[in-house]
Amino acid sequence: MIHELDPVVLTVDLPEHRLRPGDIGTVVLVHGEKGYEVEFVTLDGETIAVVSLRPDQVRPAAPGELPHARPVEAA
Repeated sequence: MIHELDPVVLTVDLPEHRLRPGDIGTVVLVHGEKGYEVEFVTLDGETIAVVSLRPDQVRPAAPGELPHARPVEAA
């Protein structure tokens, strides 16, 4: 189960938000069974997007996974 402030991994491509599968975000609001409000930020703290996502568009970050850095495309 995913809760507020949990890290989640994006499972779909969201080019309109400059997000790709594998990007890590933080759940800022749980919409019950309907989904989550997730914030994605750069390593220097700039918010890239806050997106409403369905449960099938994210998964919990798992222990032992290694984060990966990538440059964010210009808006």
